[in-house]
Amino acid sequence: MQNHGREEHGATQASGCLSCYLNALCIPQGLSPDETALLDEIVYPPTRLEKKEVLCFQATPFDSLYAVRTGCLKQETTAEGAENLLTALWLPGDIIGCDAIGLGHYPGTVSALETATLCKLPFDRFEALTQRMPRLRRYLQHNISRAMHEERLRLHRLLSRTAEARLACFLLGISDCFRRRGYSPRCFRLPMSRNDIGSYLGLTQETVGRTLATYQAQRLLRVRGREYQLLDIARLERLASSTGRRQKRLRACRVDQAR
Repeated sequence: MQNHGREEHGATQASGCLSCYLNALCIPQGLSPDETALLDEIVYPPTRLEKKEVLCFQATPFDSLYAVRTGCLKQETTAEGAENLLTALWLPGDIIGCDAIGLGHYPGTVSALETATLCKLPFDRFEALTQRMPRLRRYLQHNISRAMHEERLRLHRLLSRTAEARLACFLLGISDCFRRRGYSPRCFRLPMSRNDIGSYLGLTQETVGRTLATYQAQRLLRVRGREYQLLDIARLERLASSTGRRQKRLRACRVDQAR
């Protein structure tokens, strides 16, 4: 079962790629007006999802990519043993579905963390268009490559960092996403619960709460509900780059060897 949302009320041709304020993020730069018009022809009018509404369910056959126009969405994957993991997060300008191309099905259930609007790109038509537009094909390859790189970095952080470093990395990553979209990198709204953040970072909800409280006590950030204000990005960057637990183990081993 798959839910493609509802067509945005009042959506018109003005909602196309040429006029979208996010076109610098979700379509490749350098396309001619004619090429952009061809892409615009295959993109469905924006659809709307309400908070908690599902876009697609895990194992649903893959048929489309989705470009996020507004809002924030998450992907939850049910692993063996019925463990539910938050495995992806998307903000405006991101493309949903790149991880489903090779599998032939969506690897997780995608739902809206807040009211969101998306543009649907049927993949068979999109793929046919990439044969005529090499720049578009390279852009798709770039998105897949970037997703793989970011996933490897996230895995590395989970394996070799303390909770403090993991959360600092996460907040800085979100900050950079908003900066690239033309928003403030210091003040932003993140519609994720403590439980969602913990699932994404491999931490418990309680650990996320304690770490955020510590950050606030140290005047690194201020949190009010879903509103985040980064007060000291330089210190957060130092926290994020620390090797944390692994470094402590190495020091302990050296002390033992010295004895």
